[in-house]
Amino acid sequence: MMGVGIACACALAGVEVVIKDISIEAAEKGKAYTAKVIDKRIELGRFDAAKKDSTLALITPTIEVNDLAGCELVIETVFENPELKAAVTQEAEPLLAPGGIFGTNTSTLPITLLSEGSSQPENYIGIHFFSPVDRMPLIELICGEQTSDETLAKAFDFAQQIRKTPIVVNDSVGFYTSRTFDTFLDEGARMLTEGLEATLIDNLAKQTGMPMGPLEMQDVVTLDLSHKIAESQRELNLFGTKADISVSTALCEQLIDDYDRHGRSTGGGFTTIPQRAAKRYGPHWLNCFINPKRKCWKKISGSVSCSVRP
Repeated sequence: MMGVGIACACALAGVEVVIKDISIEAAEKGKAYTAKVIDKRIELGRFDAAKKDSTLALITPTIEVNDLAGCELVIETVFENPELKAAVTQEAEPLLAPGGIFGTNTSTLPITLLSEGSSQPENYIGIHFFSPVDRMPLIELICGEQTSDETLAKAFDFAQQIRKTPIVVNDSVGFYTSRTFDTFLDEGARMLTEGLEATLIDNLAKQTGMPMGPLEMQDVVTLDLSHKIAESQRELNLFGTKADISVSTALCEQLIDDYDRHGRSTGGGFTTIPQRAAKRYGPHWLNCFINPKRKCWKKISGSVSCSVRP
């Protein structure tokens, strides 16, 4: 999800980019995502149709790591697992161009910790994008203890090159944005377990100025991501060191384990919408989840809801 968004942002800014994935089908889907974004912008009159082919030509999908040879910047976007991130770093890092830098898109894990998997920690930096990357303007830059000023400057220039707004924050669990963001998600989960209506929670959040409610937002970033982050933090004894997000984590794990609900990309987690309602109301969300055993809409508080609200 993040990798294809980053590739899209780069191509739209005229930057040549390689998408390396574990299958060519997955890599091609990344390129197709950019085509979909461009088509939407053409439809809205925000993109020159004549530039579509040349923009897509900037993206090279591949399964061969050697296709990264000579890249000035490599950004890994794998799951929040230090061992996996270290393996990807060690595989791709030797292919960097002279003076090239390596970025990790981690949203929570300390950069100093992750840079231990790098042979050049001075060239290693956190580059945290936000989803959907092609629309979200912010990039969080995080330096590890050994990250050089030159690496930070290059990452800062890259962020501006792809028309993003970079902020530089201290290295810690969750950095700045994730700690703030996770507190928002956890408060929504706490309100839900206390018996408040899910629709009310999300609508109140929007009335305070948030673009989405905490339950809907959790689905967009996926429950799987929150689950994997929690697993890694537990293994590293980092869980709860900065903020208590235990309720949100527990609910995400309950939805995954008991109801096979993983988030928006797989049909819904906290939120979803029946097909008939989608035809009537459009792409709106119902703030409840399906109980597969009873085949009905059921709120986490225990009461059944049959109403559909646009």
